[in-house]
Amino acid sequence: MIVASLLLILVAVVLLVLGLAGGSSLLLIISIAASLLAAVALVAGARQAAADRATAYRDGSAQRVRTGTRPTTPAGSAYGPPLGEPDIPVQHVPPTVDAGGAGWRQPPEPPVTEADPPATPGVGPVEAYDDEPAAQELTPNQAARLAELTTEVRVVDGRPRYHLAGCAHLVGRASEPLPVAEAGELGFSPCAHCAPATALLADAHRI
Repeated sequence: MIVASLLLILVAVVLLVLGLAGGSSLLLIISIAASLLAAVALVAGARQAAADRATAYRDGSAQRVRTGTRPTTPAGSAYGPPLGEPDIPVQHVPPTVDAGGAGWRQPPEPPVTEADPPATPGVGPVEAYDDEPAAQELTPNQAARLAELTTEVRVVDGRPRYHLAGCAHLVGRASEPLPVAEAGELGFSPCAHCAPATALLADAHRI
């Protein structure tokens, strides 16, 4: 039908040219009639093509249903499967606390029952241990001065205080030396029994 409409349009154009050139009204009327027929044929051809496509689609859909396959659609089309979300790269962050080995010191455990006191630079949190001495109170100035010292104190792994070497709370416990500045950075606080902060600051003042 589309081919016939194209031929009718060509005939209508030829008759229109001849009618205008010869002044023949008959040719002009025939040209108009041919144009109308071409339009009718074009519309009919378009409807026929649409019907053929619909029939073919229904036949194809029925065949896919019978065979258990699904129609393929371009990725991202309106009727296709939803696009998957892009993979988000996850940055690997190495652990900041060592898993063990020589020289490893476990920082103090988190508090269990007691509330944390106001934070003081270089002083760790107060921990809840029945046999643990209280923490020596420090002023911000004392904490800042201790953070500059490299004098060694003694710490017990998993305990929150640091001590002088002769402190009674070190008896029967494995301890290790640690610079007082590093002990403060790791969250250890001075023992109130042996008062290492007072002794260290006094020695530093004499020096």
